[in-house]
Amino acid sequence: MPFILRSCVLSILAIPLLLLACTPAELQTPPSPDVEFGQLFVDVQMKELFPDSKTFADAEPLIPAKQILRAYEEQKDKEGFDLRAFVNEYFRFPDAPNNHFVSDTSLSPEAHINALWPILTRKPTGEVKGSLLALPRSYVVPGGRFGEIYYWDSYFTMLGLQEAGEDSLIEGMVSNFAHLIRYQGHVPNGNRSYYLSRSQPPYFSLMVRLLAETRNNDQIIAQYLPELLKEYYFWMGAANEDDMKKTGDLKPGEAYRRVVRLPGNYQLNRYYDDSDTPRPEAYKEDVAIAQHTGRKAEEVYRDIRAGAESGWDFTARWFRDGKTMGTIHTTDIIPVDLNCLLYELEMTLAEGYTLINDQAHSQSFKNLAEKRKKAIQQFCWNKEDGFYHDYDFKEARQTPIASLAAVYPLFFNIATEDQARLVAKRLKDDFLKPGGLTTTLVQTGQQWDAPNGWAPLHWMAIQGLRNYKETALAQEIRDIWVEENVRVYKATGRMVEKYNVYDTSLLGGGGEYPLQDGFGWTNGVLLKLLAEDKKSEPKQ
Repeated sequence: MPFILRSCVLSILAIPLLLLACTPAELQTPPSPDVEFGQLFVDVQMKELFPDSKTFADAEPLIPAKQILRAYEEQKDKEGFDLRAFVNEYFRFPDAPNNHFVSDTSLSPEAHINALWPILTRKPTGEVKGSLLALPRSYVVPGGRFGEIYYWDSYFTMLGLQEAGEDSLIEGMVSNFAHLIRYQGHVPNGNRSYYLSRSQPPYFSLMVRLLAETRNNDQIIAQYLPELLKEYYFWMGAANEDDMKKTGDLKPGEAYRRVVRLPGNYQLNRYYDDSDTPRPEAYKEDVAIAQHTGRKAEEVYRDIRAGAESGWDFTARWFRDGKTMGTIHTTDIIPVDLNCLLYELEMTLAEGYTLINDQAHSQSFKNLAEKRKKAIQQFCWNKEDGFYHDYDFKEARQTPIASLAAVYPLFFNIATEDQARLVAKRLKDDFLKPGGLTTTLVQTGQQWDAPNGWAPLHWMAIQGLRNYKETALAQEIRDIWVEENVRVYKATGRMVEKYNVYDTSLLGGGGEYPLQDGFGWTNGVLLKLLAEDKKSEPKQ
């Protein structure tokens, strides 16, 4: 990062000392439950007291942790000790996910979705509850087992909120993410303490743009410039001045945190996690995977966590053998979608500085964006395949897995016209199935592979194709996806997290947990796409 940017970052990110005296709930950070409860946490998870590891990670202690741990030490070795009874005595658990919302399928899909917004909305509580990070404004959760806000989910949820006229809720959610960036240094995976060591795909700049569009006020981009800059600072691997030096001193093929140096004086980014322990919300699952790999457990845990940061948890994209979790090596991979999102962040920062008449910083970010664009084209475009691929910087070659991440260069107008045409052909020939676009072309049993299709990737694909006037294919994909969403709703009364696009008689599945319904980003994208029909109807 040029010095001109570094000095600006350091001045903008200074936090007033006055805040040190403030302790409202939204400024308190509870410890991660695996750290706070140590051996008790391990024992509960490894003895599988709960079918879902996330249940205990989300539990709320009824008395201070030190008192619970003292009682555990005193009781655990006594004859007849009942761990389940002990846990039930000292913890309150989240309500069971309402995975089957009572639904009247005589309602239109639009009416059903709009009726769900209040159910999926969480209001500020004004207190810390277990691992949940308090937020100052109301927010929308995905649904099911996901009772907290999630980073990239929220952008696609906001698309629907925009159509529903929920402008103040959009503004509140953007404000919440800005709050997290200010006080946590980044947007965590979700507002849980055990998510603080990682983020998710960086959609904050698109959220800010969406809010600016909703309010018809470009100055909103300038308003959030400090948080946009701090978000960028996080992804460029720097927590402080020493980190700035570490990223600047990297040699080609070396990486530090989320930054990778490549030949040609290029820097691109990877997913990473600052912890190398089992995920608290999937503790026993991670331990089981690491035990059978023959690799250092810490290395496996970090790669699993990095895969979770990607939002694609999990997929053959991250597997060395393209098949199994034990070969996961996420931290070796430069993902095409992540770097397109960071290109967008750089361009948004450039626009923000233009809005405050700071042309020097604006030009610096334009230069950084242009350099990233060239690097994406050099390292991720496959001429033979006519498609974008992720890049394994350790092996100095592209990975073989073709995925819908290839639509991101179209969404952000990075691809050339010829490249877009080739990507469109591949989508039409290989990815488009009876129920929509498949996420990858391989079946591994993981949820971000075939046969599943997901709302956010359909939105990115449809809009990306429209950017390059591939309108017929975009419309075909849009119509098939809408039809599948509506069909499942009419048959089940549910909007679900993911869909089986190969066999529409089956629901989506795979991965670490059962199919969830609710469901934030499905609702958001579908409502946005359905609104197109109304806008195209002739006026009476």
